[in-house]
Amino acid sequence: MTYHLLSFFMKLLAVLPFSVLYFLSDCIFYLIYYLVRYRRAIVRKNLTESFPEKSEQEIIYIEKKFYRFFTDNIFESFKMATISPKGISRRIKFTNVDVVNSILSEGKSISLYLGHYGNWEWVSSMPLHLKEGVVAAQIYHKLHNDDMNRLILNNRGRMGAVSIEMYKTARYINELASQNKVSIIGFIADQSPRKKDSRYFIPFLNHNVPVLTGTEKITKHYGFEAFFIRMKRVKRGFYEVEFVKMHDNPKSLPDFELTSIYFSLLENMIKTAPELYLWTHNRFKHAI
Repeated sequence: MTYHLLSFFMKLLAVLPFSVLYFLSDCIFYLIYYLVRYRRAIVRKNLTESFPEKSEQEIIYIEKKFYRFFTDNIFESFKMATISPKGISRRIKFTNVDVVNSILSEGKSISLYLGHYGNWEWVSSMPLHLKEGVVAAQIYHKLHNDDMNRLILNNRGRMGAVSIEMYKTARYINELASQNKVSIIGFIADQSPRKKDSRYFIPFLNHNVPVLTGTEKITKHYGFEAFFIRMKRVKRGFYEVEFVKMHDNPKSLPDFELTSIYFSLLENMIKTAPELYLWTHNRFKHAI
């Protein structure tokens, strides 16, 4: 019953035009920023520590822009419940998808590195632009709320993407490889593991952070190509995505080098438009 009520509410919002959704987003921004003050202490701490060269006024300016985008992103994610393939394709452009399609056509699979940046939910529309027959999957961390988890997975799958729970990743990819299926697998690789769960630390946004290296291990083990998703917000509700090749031969790199390349690309993208990164998480709690 809870799931059906949540689904009805989400679809009710999703059928509203973007202009109405952005009006609601503006209202919610004032509520969560000025009244509720949702995680403002964490956001301020993250921004201040990540950009020590910026003044307090500059930090507050970025902070407000982030919260405005944060509420926009929530309503844009709701829109995935009803938006058509034509509608989503008009709002998120994959500018050089021919590059990855060329590689996929050669029978090579791809690891796709993403971050919690921009509208990563809309990246699930990528299968609309891929070579026919390619398995497009995304690795996800299951939400604690089963009903919300089910709703989000339904939205992510509407355009043809397959969602794989994190602990099933190795088995799923091994099955694809054993069947000689060509795939492109998306990994949001900027999660913050505990120190004891990571053997490697990387400089990232003025912190030394523990990082997950599973994506690199999978990429090198199966001989996948490696690409980074560079996203740009063109204007409200419109995005461009560029596929950036991370290395010509990832398998030849020394341990952790591919992970270092990823975090360098992610940091440079964040510095271009810091308000598009997800600052509400206590991302640096395990930094040293």
